Amino acid sequence: MKRMLHAGAALLALSLVPGAAGAQDTVKIGIINPYSGQFADTATQIDNGIKLYMQQHGDTVAGKKIEIIRKDVGGIAPPVAKRLAQELVTRDKVDILAGFALTPNALAASDVSKEAKKFMVIMNAATAIITVKSPYSVRTSFTVPQLNQTLGTWAEKHGGIKNAYTMVTDYGPGIDAEGAFQKGFKTAGGEIVGSVRMAVANPDFSAYVQRAKDLNPQGIFIMIPAERSRVRSARRSPSAASIRRRPRSWARWRFPTNTRSRAWATSPRASSPRATTTTICIRR
Repeated sequence: MKRMLHAGAALLALSLVPGAAGAQDTVKIGIINPYSGQFADTATQIDNGIKLYMQQHGDTVAGKKIEIIRKDVGGIAPPVAKRLAQELVTRDKVDILAGFALTPNALAASDVSKEAKKFMVIMNAATAIITVKSPYSVRTSFTVPQLNQTLGTWAEKHGGIKNAYTMVTDYGPGIDAEGAFQKGFKTAGGEIVGSVRMAVANPDFSAYVQRAKDLNPQGIFIMIPAERSRVRSARRSPSAASIRRRPRSWARWRFPTNTRSRAWATSPRASSPRATTTTICIRR
């Protein structure tokens, strides 16, 4: 939650934008987030951070009134995100674009930010490359590689894992997570025995988990979007269950809830009760 509250602090960036809103009395900020659909929890947390900051510090900055205009992108929808960003700039005349819980949407809106020369605050989307797409963008959250390269190093050096299999969702953050974990793990001396990238919309993980089970790795690194039914599907697949039933086996499941089990790795994000991505590691 603390990280989400930082989203509200992005409002202070108004003072860093020369001539923001010119001589007008109101500064308009367009928020693009998935207020509906499977990622609505993340959007709600970001929005709560904005509301709390404004409640505590007021709705004016440098004498300018802050007006928030919210747009629902509904999920992973780059064309919709780009259209909404264009509407905010051309019709609503916003001074700042913000929000962006998801990488594909942030990348799409970055084109609008660059072309319109509009300041853009990325409040959650974590693929490393996003901020290079527009010279007017800044990120207030984190990047996937900074977490998962460290996790890969730790798994080999301190977790006792010498070989691992990686399973990630086939989109920006997943690919980032795969590369970072593998880099940290291999540099530390570990071996990646296999990897797979799974479709974003895939609800059934049984085949993927079975493939990993057949290779019998000491550890499995999984990164998927943290939508509850998706995480539960991965956890409850028959192959995953058989892995967990093996003697002396134990698992770490990072859920977007407060549910915890014995952990073999600790991420800086573990303090957050909800997360936008989920890492699952299984050791036997």
